Amino acid sequence: MNSILFDIGATKIRMAYSADGEIFEEPKVVETPKNYNDCRDIFNKLIRDRSNGREIKSIAGGMSRSISDWNPEKLKEDLDKDFGVSVFIENDAAIVGLGEASWGAGRGFNIVAYITVSTGVGGARIVEGKIDEYAIGFEPGKQIMNIDSGETLEDLISGKALSKKTGKNPKEITDQNIWDEHAKILAVGLNNIIVEWSPDVVVLGGSMITGDPAIPINKTEEHLKEILKIFPKLPLIKKAELGDFGGLYGALAFLKDTGQ
Repeated sequence: MNSILFDIGATKIRMAYSADGEIFEEPKVVETPKNYNDCRDIFNKLIRDRSNGREIKSIAGGMSRSISDWNPEKLKEDLDKDFGVSVFIENDAAIVGLGEASWGAGRGFNIVAYITVSTGVGGARIVEGKIDEYAIGFEPGKQIMNIDSGETLEDLISGKALSKKTGKNPKEITDQNIWDEHAKILAVGLNNIIVEWSPDVVVLGGSMITGDPAIPINKTEEHLKEILKIFPKLPLIKKAELGDFGGLYGALAFLKDTGQ
């Protein structure tokens, strides 16, 4: 395989090398530069550091759409130019979802809805171990939750929104009422996602779910049971299991499936 796996998030870049396509070596994690030119230099240095002189046949990973100065098409073009290998770039939430469906909380389920709540809100539908087909992309966090104001799910429950509202880092918020209110809002968003995607399981990830404090999944599920009546039963609601490296597992699964 001899591949570089990466995950470019709004705050962190994670990268690892896989020699056999089955596992990856110890990842390197660095801060995500806001300037693309800075990032290209750091990204290339990371690639050389992780490969350590070994052959690279492919480069694959996910990239956040929330980084204003970054362009996936430009990054792919530059990586093609710099390394001359096959390069695959997907939305970061979709790649993490694929990781969870292949190696984590969604493993063994046919249709997986992955939703991440962190700086923003994103997600993807994974079907039979593949990112589902789409015309443009998946943006479940952009669903309108308030017709009058136009507020989206992301506007209401993301870490960025909570910080803006309270003036605090979400990690500093200990008022359980705030987290329970977020659980109720998330349940409404999940209702909309479930009736449209009809998944076997919903996997919830991101720092607003897996951190401490966090949006309580049990409360979310309680609210969802009160809201979602059209189906005879709810899909399973599970917490993501792969921690910070779900995107690397997803990149590994992607390359394994494509035979790269």
